[in-house]
Amino acid sequence: MLSPSQSLALGSWKSEDFIKLMDEQAHEAQKIYELTGRIRVIVLDNGSIHTSKVVQQKFSQWEAQGLYLFFLPPYCSEMNPIELEWEHLKRDELVGQMFESESELAFHVTEGLEARGERHGHSVKYVNLRGLK
Repeated sequence: MLSPSQSLALGSWKSEDFIKLMDEQAHEAQKIYELTGRIRVIVLDNGSIHTSKVVQQKFSQWEAQGLYLFFLPPYCSEMNPIELEWEHLKRDELVGQMFESESELAFHVTEGLEARGERHGHSVKYVNLRGLK
């Protein structure tokens, strides 16, 4: 469950939001890379916020920090693990429910992810974009 200090990001995301998130990932990746030589790879679809020109300008910086972005082939949802996760979430956690607002839906999606995580021994990590510089 989200604590009072955590917040949900409702609405659309822009490339600048994605850059903030990846800058934080690159910062964490750099620590690991410097200690172990291991890189961090994040698998992405070809969404416009992942492939915009402003984002592409950051690729070499992130790679120098040990963060690499791997892009799935276009229109290849069967290779995107999040698509299967959404399928299970909708079928097992949200089936038959109606929501009055975007925030209510977001709350129930969060609860569903946490419930799935508990059942399958996975952790759910929240990222506070407001706290990212």
